[in-house]
Amino acid sequence: MRALVTGAAGRLGTAVLNELAGRDIEVTALVAEDPGPLPAGRVVVGDARDPAAVSDALDGADAVIHLAALASPEVAPPETVFATNTQATFVVLNEAGERGVRRAVIASSLSITGLPFAKVRRHPPYLPLDVDVPLRIEDPYALSKQVDEATAAMMHRRHGMTVAALRFPFLGDPGRLAGHAERLARDPAAGASEMWSYLDLRDAARACLLGLTAPLEGAPVLFVAAPETLVAAATRDLLAVHHPGVPCRAALEGRAVAIDLHPAEQLLGFTALHPYPLGSHPDPLPEEQHP
Repeated sequence: MRALVTGAAGRLGTAVLNELAGRDIEVTALVAEDPGPLPAGRVVVGDARDPAAVSDALDGADAVIHLAALASPEVAPPETVFATNTQATFVVLNEAGERGVRRAVIASSLSITGLPFAKVRRHPPYLPLDVDVPLRIEDPYALSKQVDEATAAMMHRRHGMTVAALRFPFLGDPGRLAGHAERLARDPAAGASEMWSYLDLRDAARACLLGLTAPLEGAPVLFVAAPETLVAAATRDLLAVHHPGVPCRAALEGRAVAIDLHPAEQLLGFTALHPYPLGSHPDPLPEEQHP
């Protein structure tokens, strides 16, 4: 396999390069600015929105992992976030399809639900979250991810590409996850919009690889996350406090995450291998708040 990785100097992009480095895969990294040495056979500096730069980076590639994006609605003006993300996804997938590439993975996000960046706290219509849950989008980042997933489906119809869209939760290495776990221990409400979910970057990178190699067809959309939350309290207790009255369609024993991960397990063969150890973090629910 010869793979192009866009956004290769970012947090997830670097993890993906490290994952691919130990395998028989030739890698081209597309980066917006020269970051210095990367574990890739070839590095192309260019904008993922630029067809010429993308065409150059695709030379010899037969697979694409597209990660280049503005990762939040707060990092740039709303029109910039939306336009940048959607144009990059369209250009990368269309250029790949025109060149005969038939496998691609794109980074979607749990934020597509509209919950994480909502101006006021919103509740899902039901739990666990799955790909059929109605989207309640009110921010440009979530909207860009909705368009990205629609673009992936269109590219499948246009070019016959298989394009897996992976809906990632909070991502981090152990240090970043430790900081997030501490924040959630102090304020569990801060994680309610994401169901207190997370994924180690090493697992996220492996999910990207499986998105290229598993026997998939079409443009599947898949949630990927660690199977347990990043807080010590039982999930049912957390939901009773932070999402009261929301119907729950699964048992959610212990710290089970309120996201349906079965499709990723069935279609990709993916389960997280790097759970964050929570032993040092206290129960985030004060005694009087337990149901």
